Amino acid sequence: MTKQEATRVRIVVDHDRCMGHAQCVIVAPDLFKLDALGVVEVLSEFPEDSQRDGLDLAVEHCPEEIIRIERVSAE
Repeated sequence: MTKQEATRVRIVVDHDRCMGHAQCVIVAPDLFKLDALGVVEVLSEFPEDSQRDGLDLAVEHCPEEIIRIERVSAE
């Protein structure tokens, strides 16, 4: 197993600061949705590699900058 294979990413969101603009939902609907109160929910805390482009766009487009990517060991 290579070092890259041993590292995964985890989506971390500061829900208290979410203003419900839904930009993350627009660019990555397979990863995010808004709950009944209009606050972002993460659908998959540990996204697949194929979802990485959408995740990067969500981070980039969030007006409050509340979405971050955390690297975690796969072990």
